[in-house]
Amino acid sequence: MPPDTQPTHSPGAALELLVHGVGGTTPQEMLRDPRTTRVTGDATAAIYRRTEDIAAEGDPRRQRDEPVAEAYCWSNLTSGNGSRALWLLLLPFMVVNLAHWMRPTAPGRPRAVRLYGLLVRLVALSLTVLLTAAACEVALDLAAWQCAGEPECSGQRSWLGFLSTAQDGWWSQPGRRLVVAALVPTALVGLLWYLSNRTWSAYESARPLSFDAPERTVAEAEAAATDTEGASSDLDPDLDLDPGPGPAVDGPPTVRPALGRPGFWFGRRLVARLRAAHTAAGFLTVAAAVGGPAARHDRAADGPVPGVLGGALEGALVVGGLVVVLVVCRRGRSERRLDNRIDRAVVTFLPGAALALLLLCAVYASWSRPGWVSDGTLPGEVTFRVLAIGQGVLVTALAAVALSLYTRNPESRTTLYGLGGPAVATLACALGGVMTGGVAQRVADWLDGSGTPGMGRGSVIEGPPVLLSWQASVIPVLLLLLLVPVLTLIVRTARSARRMGPAVEKEYGERRPDPERTRRIARTRATAALTDTAPRLIGALSGATLFLGAGAVAGSWATGQVPGLAMDGAAPVVESLAEAAQSTGSWMVGVGFILFVTWGRRAYRDVSARRTIGILWDVGTYWPRAAHPFAPPCYAERAVPDLSSRMSAWTGRTRGRLVISGHSQGSVLAASAVWQLPDATRRRVALLTYGSPIERLYGRWFPAYFGPVALEGLHRSVHCWRNLWRATDPIGGPVGIEEGGRPEVDRGPLKDPLVYGRTPELPLPEPILGHSDYQADPVFALERAALLERLGPALPRQADGEVQGSSGRSSG
Repeated sequence: MPPDTQPTHSPGAALELLVHGVGGTTPQEMLRDPRTTRVTGDATAAIYRRTEDIAAEGDPRRQRDEPVAEAYCWSNLTSGNGSRALWLLLLPFMVVNLAHWMRPTAPGRPRAVRLYGLLVRLVALSLTVLLTAAACEVALDLAAWQCAGEPECSGQRSWLGFLSTAQDGWWSQPGRRLVVAALVPTALVGLLWYLSNRTWSAYESARPLSFDAPERTVAEAEAAATDTEGASSDLDPDLDLDPGPGPAVDGPPTVRPALGRPGFWFGRRLVARLRAAHTAAGFLTVAAAVGGPAARHDRAADGPVPGVLGGALEGALVVGGLVVVLVVCRRGRSERRLDNRIDRAVVTFLPGAALALLLLCAVYASWSRPGWVSDGTLPGEVTFRVLAIGQGVLVTALAAVALSLYTRNPESRTTLYGLGGPAVATLACALGGVMTGGVAQRVADWLDGSGTPGMGRGSVIEGPPVLLSWQASVIPVLLLLLLVPVLTLIVRTARSARRMGPAVEKEYGERRPDPERTRRIARTRATAALTDTAPRLIGALSGATLFLGAGAVAGSWATGQVPGLAMDGAAPVVESLAEAAQSTGSWMVGVGFILFVTWGRRAYRDVSARRTIGILWDVGTYWPRAAHPFAPPCYAERAVPDLSSRMSAWTGRTRGRLVISGHSQGSVLAASAVWQLPDATRRRVALLTYGSPIERLYGRWFPAYFGPVALEGLHRSVHCWRNLWRATDPIGGPVGIEEGGRPEVDRGPLKDPLVYGRTPELPLPEPILGHSDYQADPVFALERAALLERLGPALPRQADGEVQGSSGRSSG
C-alpha cells in the first residue's frame, strides 16, 4: 500500500475518466462547462475535455488541484435518430441472446457449458425460422394463396389484381403467385443480413488495442486455439488465474474473469458464422414455402411436371437444413485469444447455396400447372406447431442443463436457482410468437374486410393457422394470472413503506417530522426495493407462458379449430369466454404491436422516456451477439476497447494517477474496461462506481461473469475501488465484498435526500435524487479524493517497465 502520509513534492498528473449511464448526457453536462473539446474519438463515441484542460498534464498547478476531468460519451451507440426504433422489432433476438450469458457458474464443467451454449443457439435459430415463416404466412398464404385465389377478396384489393384468378393472367396460377409473394420474406431475410453486417462494421468491428502485456497467463497460452465453450477440458470456462508480473500478494490468487480475456469483446468469427447460418435458414424457409406446395401437388395429381423433381428439391432442402444446424452447433466463441479469422467457406458459400436453392424452387413452382387451384390454406399449421413444440423441448433441456450447473456450484445470489437463462429464453419465444401472430392476425382481418377469419361467419378467407389464434387467446388469461403477483407486490410495497416511516424519522433525527415528507421518502425506498422482486415475477411469467403455450398447441392440435368454434356446444359461459378470449387476444396482440413500435420510437427521441426503459435495452445490447447474429448491435464491443485503450495510453504516457468514474451502466463498462487492462496498468487505476447495477442486476442474472468470485478478483486486481449507493436507487446497489465483517468496497446507503427539511444552509426542500446526480452528494468528492490519495504520487518508469510501490491490494 502507498504510505499514509503524502510526499512533499507534486503528486503528479491525475485524471478522472467519467463514463455516463443509461440515456446518456452531453459532454457539457458531464464536465459542467459549456466549452468542451473532443480529445479523441468520432461522432459515435468520443472522449471530451474542458477546452482549458487540453494540456493540463503539463501544468504543475493542476497537479496539485483536482484531477483533470475527461468525459466518455457513448450514448450515440444506443440512441440517435428515430429510425433506430426499428431495432425494437428485433427484441426477441436480443432477449434470446441474453439467455446465452445468464448461465450459472460452471467451474470444471466445460462440456456442460458447451451444451448450454449450443441449446441457446438452437433456440435462436428457431426464432429466425419463426420470423421468416410468419412473413411467408402473411405474404404467401394470406395474400397470394387465399386472397388472390378468391375473387371476392382480390376484387377489393387492386394491388392484387394481376395475381387474381379472376384475371386469368400468366401470374394467376398458384405457383407463380407464390413466387411473386416470396419476394417479401426474401427481402426481409436480406434486410436482416444487411443490418447485421452493417451494424457490425459500424459498432463492433473496432479491434481492441493489442497491449504488450507481460502478464499473459499460462491458461491463455494453452488455450490459444480453443473455444471458451469447452474445447479444452483442462481450463475453467469462467475464470483464469492472473498472477501478474509484480510481487506476490498475500491471500488467494487474483483471478481474471471471462470479460478480461483478449477476445471477449471481438466476436467477429462467431457473428460472421452465425450470420451466414441464419441467413441460409431464412432462405431455406422461403424455399420450402414456395416449392413445398408445388411438390405436394405434383405427387397428388398427374401433371406436366414430374414428381421426382419436387422430391429432389425437398431432399435438397432437408440437407441444407441439416448443414445449417451443423454450422450453428459446430463452434462457440473464441475468447482466450483475439480471433480475427473468418470461416470463409461457410460465410461465402452457405447463404449463396441457400439462395440458389430458393431460385430453383421458384423456377420449379413457376412451371405451368393448368389444373392447379389454390384451395384452403397452405400447410403453415404444421410448421408453426413443429416450431412451438421444438422450442418447448429446447427450453426444457436448457433448464435441465442450467439446474445441473447450479446444483453443482450453488450461489445464493443467483436468480431463480440458475434458471434465469431458460426463463428468459422462454420469454424470447413468447415474444416472437406474439409479434408474428399479431401481424398475421391483423393482416387476415384487413384482407377479410368485415368477416372474422377462421370463424366461418361471413369470412371470405380461411385466415391464419389456428395455432396463432390459440396463442393470441391465452394472452388475456396470462394477464389475469399475473394480476395476483402484481397486486401482491403492490400491497407488500405499501406495507413496507409504512413500516419504514419511523426508521426514516430516526435516521434524520427529526423532532417535528413532517408526515408527508416521511411518507414520500419511505415510499421511494420501498419502490426502489421492487427491483429485487423482479426475478420472482419473471419466473412466474415464464412458467405461466410455457404452460399456456403448451395448452395452446394441444388445443389447436386436438380441435383443428379456433377457440371460438372449438367451444361450440359447450356450456354458454365457456363458449362466451372462449370467444371473448379469442377476440380480445387478437385485438391485444395487434394493438400491442403498434404501441410497441410507437413507444420504441418515442424512447429513442425522448430522453426522459429513454431513461425509463433504457436500462433494459442497454443491458440487452451490452452483451456480444453470441447466440443470434440479427440481434441489435453490442455497443460494449466498441466502448470497452475505447476505455481500456484510453486508460492504458494515458497512464503509459504520463505515469500519472487515474480514477475511472462510472455511473449506472457506465460503471459496468468501466469495470469491463478495467478487466481488459494489462496487469501493470490495472494496478495503477482506481475505480469509482455509483448507482451501479454491477451486483444487483449483473451479479445475480449473469453469475458466470459478474458473480462473487469475479467481483472479488476485480477488487484484488485494481489498486482501489469504491462503490456508492442509495436506498432510494431502484438500479444501483452494494457490491457486497466484505473483509473482517465490514464492507470493503461499498459506501452507503448515502442519505437521500441530503437533509430532511429546511435548514439555514439549505432553506429550500432538497429533492430525492434516487438514481441520478450522485456527484451532488459531498461524499462523492471525498471518496474521489481518497482514491487519488491511495494511488499515491506518480512513480518513475523502471528499467524493466514495472512500477514499484504498489502491492496491488485494494483498500476499498
